[in-house]
Amino acid sequence: MSKAQTSAGILLYRRDGAALEVLLVHPGGPFFARKDDGAWSIPKGLLDDGENPLTAARREFAEETGHPAPTGPAHDLGEVRLRSGKRVVGFAVEGDLDADAIVSNTFEVVWPPRSGKTQAFPEVDRGGWFSLDEARVKLNPAQAAFVDRLAAAVD
Repeated sequence: MSKAQTSAGILLYRRDGAALEVLLVHPGGPFFARKDDGAWSIPKGLLDDGENPLTAARREFAEETGHPAPTGPAHDLGEVRLRSGKRVVGFAVEGDLDADAIVSNTFEVVWPPRSGKTQAFPEVDRGGWFSLDEARVKLNPAQAAFVDRLAAAVD
């Protein structure tokens, strides 16, 4: 599989006492408007040709949240494969941000279908902090493995 079909992202985490919480984002646009469990993601995006995955993950985090990724150490969470065949390389970074202050970049799509009208939608329409158990339910099923790997890496 080519690198063009590989995304990289950051699973931002923080400590709430002894428990961990992770930041997830909900995809914007009409296709995900009514989907919740299993639809959320880590902030991620495609790697440019020859781009370092962590560099791409930090860039995509900023594009999808409107905030720079924390510069602290990154735990390599490995790779997962989505049902579509796309690969996602994940990194965990400790930090915090106001999930209500997320402002994403946008994409354009013909909407409604076959209308010939192009509309712009945010790539991410909202974010939220979730316990690890909640995150496993909210995340795209393939990405839920990142939560388990995070728990093992920071304990």
